Amino acid sequence: MSKIISIHSFRGGTGKSNLTANLAVAVASYGKRVGIVDTDIQSPGIHVIFGLDEDSFIYSLNDYLWERCGIEKTAYEVTQNLKAADGESVSLSGTVYLVPSSIKAGEIAKILREGFDVGLLNDGFQNLIAQLDLDYLFIDTHPGLNEETLLSIAVSDAAVIILRPDRQDFLGTAVTLEVAQRLDVPNLMLVVNKVPQSFEPAAVIEQVESRYGVTVAGLFQENEEMLQLASSGIFWLHHPEHPFSQEVHKVAQHLVRC
Repeated sequence: MSKIISIHSFRGGTGKSNLTANLAVAVASYGKRVGIVDTDIQSPGIHVIFGLDEDSFIYSLNDYLWERCGIEKTAYEVTQNLKAADGESVSLSGTVYLVPSSIKAGEIAKILREGFDVGLLNDGFQNLIAQLDLDYLFIDTHPGLNEETLLSIAVSDAAVIILRPDRQDFLGTAVTLEVAQRLDVPNLMLVVNKVPQSFEPAAVIEQVESRYGVTVAGLFQENEEMLQLASSGIFWLHHPEHPFSQEVHKVAQHLVRC
């Protein structure tokens, strides 16, 4: 049974796309067929982590939403792009596909000006799962709450909400959780990212769980290695023994079990 997993944050700058990419590849490493859709159409970027640029793809999600092509033409297998720290290709037992959004200014402006049929997006999710025989479909959502984000959350089997230990994030996350609960998402979990090294992880988890009544599936502390990688690859493939990487697999196992 295929599962849709939306990765969301109320605000930008939470590291959502990096965590989405790392989690998706971790799930694929367990022998799963995994798809990722970048629905952050206004500010796309997850394709960079997988080594794709505008010249690497003919079609994007934008083309499907404007009915220029079928959804399957926008999906690119990126498994072969995955590299370790030494630049050598990494062999996974699973497969990863990515549906990127366009980074052309004109395409983004068209979305902002004209919008798109949100119902078509849901059809695309289902068709992608069927045509690629996916076990998991990850949706990298646009921050905040808008029509397409609400749809993505509503059709999900699990929603991972990312927040930073920041007052504005805390307030926005409360709203997001309330909406997700009203949409009856079967599995809700929180991930706390960019936690300063000076913070005690157990205390942060206790504070977040007591505030929201939702399980914290993972906590990720700020680290120099992530800054140095600068979104140029999958972190846990470059640093497999790093505490950040261990936490990635912990959250991935949560998702596989849910």
